[in-house]
Amino acid sequence: MPQIPEKIHELTVGQLSARSGAAVSALHFYESKGLISSRRTSGNQRRYSRDTLRRVAFIRAAQRVGIPLATIREALAELPEERTPTREDWARLSEMWRSELEERIQQLNRLRDQLTDCIGCGCLSLKTCALSNPDDVFGDRLTGSRLMAERR
Repeated sequence: MPQIPEKIHELTVGQLSARSGAAVSALHFYESKGLISSRRTSGNQRRYSRDTLRRVAFIRAAQRVGIPLATIREALAELPEERTPTREDWARLSEMWRSELEERIQQLNRLRDQLTDCIGCGCLSLKTCALSNPDDVFGDRLTGSRLMAERR
């Protein structure tokens, strides 16, 4: 991993990418979503403050555990303007996200356990599909592929 000299207080997008491990396109995407920010030079090049490294690490760690970007953006918005997330911030936020992750794990386990039932229906009828129609909530109204069109 390339080291950045301490005397450098701003990073180019290439330096930030190399140091953080995030693709340049991902950094541009994060910036477009308001997760990180940069200033522009007179030549219209992006420059990121050094603390953006920690923000990117925070974003990537949260993404790895399945936290949606919108939720990450909300969490970062709670911090004072441009403040880098601290270890305490991560501890507080990860505790808040824990119950959401536990619920998602339980839901995925249920889906995994019901997946073998799919071979029986072959998606020819969604009336009793455990994945698309759990507990047959749509069974009273309609059946079949029309259900898929309605859900869009």
